Amino acid sequence: MVNRRTERGNQPVATNRYGAACATCSTYVPPGEGVLTRVGGEWTTYCRNCEPKPAAPIRGTHSGWHQRELAAFDLETSGVDVATDFIVTAAVCDTSGVRRTWLVHPGDREIPEGATAVHGITTAHAREHGRPAVDCLDELADVLAGYLDAGTPVAIYNAVFDLSLLEAELRRHGRRPLAERTAVVGPIIDPLLIDKHVDRFRRGKRTLEATSAFYGVALADAHTADGDAEACLRLAVELGARYPKLAALDVRTLHNEQRAWAAEQAASFQAYLDRTKPGHGERIAGEWPVTPPAPSAKGDAVAGALAAVAPGGEAETGDRALDGDRGAGAGARRGSGSVPGPRSDVDVDVDVDVSLTDGPVTGFGFGRGGAL
Repeated sequence: MVNRRTERGNQPVATNRYGAACATCSTYVPPGEGVLTRVGGEWTTYCRNCEPKPAAPIRGTHSGWHQRELAAFDLETSGVDVATDFIVTAAVCDTSGVRRTWLVHPGDREIPEGATAVHGITTAHAREHGRPAVDCLDELADVLAGYLDAGTPVAIYNAVFDLSLLEAELRRHGRRPLAERTAVVGPIIDPLLIDKHVDRFRRGKRTLEATSAFYGVALADAHTADGDAEACLRLAVELGARYPKLAALDVRTLHNEQRAWAAEQAASFQAYLDRTKPGHGERIAGEWPVTPPAPSAKGDAVAGALAAVAPGGEAETGDRALDGDRGAGAGARRGSGSVPGPRSDVDVDVDVDVSLTDGPVTGFGFGRGGAL
């Protein structure tokens, strides 16, 4: 008998309703104190100590978008407030071996100690070696637009944060936003969003580090834009290689499906908050891959101050601008809840269908050109 069914690591899991011996250690498991896991088509009882750990699906030999050229993009920032925080470093890479990085001069802005503890870039280092923000932003946006106009999917872990902050920074510095440099901001592949859709009830963190480890992706230089972009690129490939239905989608359909999944995940978490924290007042945004800018007096003040400041100092040149002293050691990377939106740290004990939906979702909520 199955009770309170869930899905963890692509395995159906339930609380045992009747007592039975643990399949691993043979200890008697009283009703309600163990778990049932479907193994080989049969429900098997385990005690809590012997519960099988979630495992990623085995890589397949199927074809799909994961075998084509892909690019990836990542930011390290001064914080997680799109309205007021700024880009410290950025990186773009692709499967052909192209690698580009940017270190941004912060002007008169200070990189908080907490942010430095994450990515290791100090204000002094950025001022000494960084390039003017307008130059970095223009180059970065043009590089991304080039990939998108060519139809090359860009993988971005928690895309709604990185893209929204990039657009906000471009506006603050009086530069054309990405949405005006390309026909449509897409196709985007968001490994965080996809992983939460195909393996919704897996317990544990969904940070880039944790998700990379789950899928066997090495993250050698964590908390740096270039290291994280490389890991994101490989993670996107792994997701395609391990989920045939996902890989079978063309990239335009995949992009539009992710828009629907983002809205579903936001609605689910909104309902969870409304149920567990009445009167919390928080709105979980479901837009993807970019959250439209919200009015912000503080953000307007930042933009006004930037207009009056011209960053000085020697510019560090070349695509390896991130090399050199990084200041303090790295800490934990920002979580998946960088901006209001779907979160990854909530386990909900309900039935779940992890199959992919059929057909594209029409409409595109940001930029020009409509749906992909």
